Amino acid sequence: MTVAVLAALATGLLVQPAVIRLMLRAAVIDVPGPRSSHAVPTPRGGGIAVLLALGAGLTLLGGALLVLVPVLLFAVIGLAEDIDGVPVGVRLGIQVFAGVSGGALLATADYAPARLVRIGGQDGAVVTVLAVAVACWLVAYVNAFNFMDGVNGIAAAHAAVAGLALAAVSASLHLPLLTGSALVVSVAALSFLPWNAGRPRIFLGDVGSYGLGAGIGALVAYAVLHGVAVEAAVAPVALQVADTGWTLARRIRAGEPWHRAHRSHVYQRLTDAGWSHQRVTAVTAAAAAGLSLLGAVSLLGSPLARVLADTAAIAALGLYLGGPKLLARRSAASGPVLVAIDSGDR
Repeated sequence: MTVAVLAALATGLLVQPAVIRLMLRAAVIDVPGPRSSHAVPTPRGGGIAVLLALGAGLTLLGGALLVLVPVLLFAVIGLAEDIDGVPVGVRLGIQVFAGVSGGALLATADYAPARLVRIGGQDGAVVTVLAVAVACWLVAYVNAFNFMDGVNGIAAAHAAVAGLALAAVSASLHLPLLTGSALVVSVAALSFLPWNAGRPRIFLGDVGSYGLGAGIGALVAYAVLHGVAVEAAVAPVALQVADTGWTLARRIRAGEPWHRAHRSHVYQRLTDAGWSHQRVTAVTAAAAAGLSLLGAVSLLGSPLARVLADTAAIAALGLYLGGPKLLARRSAASGPVLVAIDSGDR
């Protein structure tokens, strides 16, 4: 496990400079637009190095194909999108294929989840239901993760936090494959931060957000299928899911074209309110870590503590989702403020 983690970290750090030069030569550049949170043209595709880091680490872990296959399938879609763009309908269709493939692999692994849940003895039906559920989860979460990649460092920071949280949970439950895979995903994400968290030299791109999203999504599904409490498995990604779901619901209620590109996620509205990219990344990553701790309470075996922790987590998410309005009210009360434009992802 240690060798795999070190291999992932070294690969990500050593390969990224070459990827930056390659993307510059290939003119794979993210030009600022109306939806952008950055003001300077910046190469994208830094996720290629992250993908190689994931591959280097996961191939050294026995059985980690359960995670690596979804990562590769979704990353290929992201790479095509970065290079030349893919029509929305075609992209969704390929994502569904990748999700079904990953879901089938996770639901038919050697631990045979059908043994955990039996409905009238129809094991095949149970496995099919589980595979479909995992496929839907992978497609939904990969897109949510991609939507949450809009300011410097935020996607990699959240992947790192989620990986560490899932590794800690799985280590306490003696699930070595999940522990090793989660640590590899975490350090692969961390290897990208030096090139993006401050003044960005390259963006993650869809190849990176799709790949990391698929990796985290597969880890969450693996944890739930292995009997990890739902709160402990989902809490590390709850903020991303809540932000995306809340934004989608708000746009639908407002009659806005929900399927079109926009920049109205909660974290983006925080930057519009004057927060720097680094502050948004730090605060949301810290919130994800706090939610992970609250989720881990579900492992203690105390029903009361679990209910209290779940309630606190819901309250924290509510506070986050209402953050932009609270800041707007404070700004209105204190007078006009100057909002600095920061250069960041997309």
